[in-house]
Amino acid sequence: MTETRLRTWTHSIGYGTATLFIFTLALQNLRYGFYELFYLAAGMAALTLGGLAYTLLSRRRQLSAPGHLIILATLNSGLLAAMFVIGSTSITHWAMPLLLLNLLILPLRHALMLSLLLLIPMSILLLVKQPAADAITAVSGLLIVLTVAALYIWQYDHMAQSAEDLAITDPVTGAHNARFLDETLQKEISRAIATGHNLSVINLTIDHADEATQLYGEPGMQALFCNMTQHLFGVIRAGDTLYTLNDSEFFLILPFTPEEGVRVIAERIRRTISENEWPVTGKATVSLGCTTRGSSDTRTDTLRKRAHQAMLEARKRGADTAWFSPGETLRT
Repeated sequence: MTETRLRTWTHSIGYGTATLFIFTLALQNLRYGFYELFYLAAGMAALTLGGLAYTLLSRRRQLSAPGHLIILATLNSGLLAAMFVIGSTSITHWAMPLLLLNLLILPLRHALMLSLLLLIPMSILLLVKQPAADAITAVSGLLIVLTVAALYIWQYDHMAQSAEDLAITDPVTGAHNARFLDETLQKEISRAIATGHNLSVINLTIDHADEATQLYGEPGMQALFCNMTQHLFGVIRAGDTLYTLNDSEFFLILPFTPEEGVRVIAERIRRTISENEWPVTGKATVSLGCTTRGSSDTRTDTLRKRAHQAMLEARKRGADTAWFSPGETLRT
């Protein structure tokens, strides 16, 4: 299930449950003749029902739907205004579903800010209108609900972020893995098309990797790979991204980089790696294949294939070599 679909389901269930709860409150108040509270609950139920409708209408863009904040801010401010206008503190417990709904629907920071904007004036009103012990008990209960729910949401967000990081990051080297490469490269291609800026890529591989593995073993080769990854992190610029394709191959995405720039960067990488003294293996070299996006390049596989072919050409010409393959340009 995608995150957008998951949010649609959770928002729908949250708004639906809140509507049912508040509508039940409205019927109870109507039954006992508390008409002001009936109208308040009916209005709040209409707002949560509107939130459910808004969720279904914006189900394809739940991650950026701003209407939820407006709906929940109206709900919170409406309840707070009713407490001051009606002068009744008996509806304090109505804040509990609103606090949970804030945390369920909104990003954690926005939900906490909105909930505190509700709780602080409500606490002041309770302290003024009720005995101190009763007011402190009610406020403490609301704060406990808010704290427990917020901690649960924070833990879920942290676990989700950790799972995403593990899915797109090599746990050994810290570089992005091949799973994340195509997604990022396609975004950069689309951005390059929209803005007209240059985009270059580099495919590089450690020379004689099989022989080095036989000579130094898997641990020695793994150590070289990790050390070389950290070295590349220090060489590339801010905004460039590094990916590991296997135990001896890397891929670099270089936004805003023309042909002249990628040639300079590739030569810098080749030279610094060949001049470095690596633990376990001593000297090591790489072969690099470089290319720059042409106006006809709209797919990730085109750039990746051309960079890979350039890397194979560099290997054919001998270890410790960089080769550039130009992109084709559409003729008009």
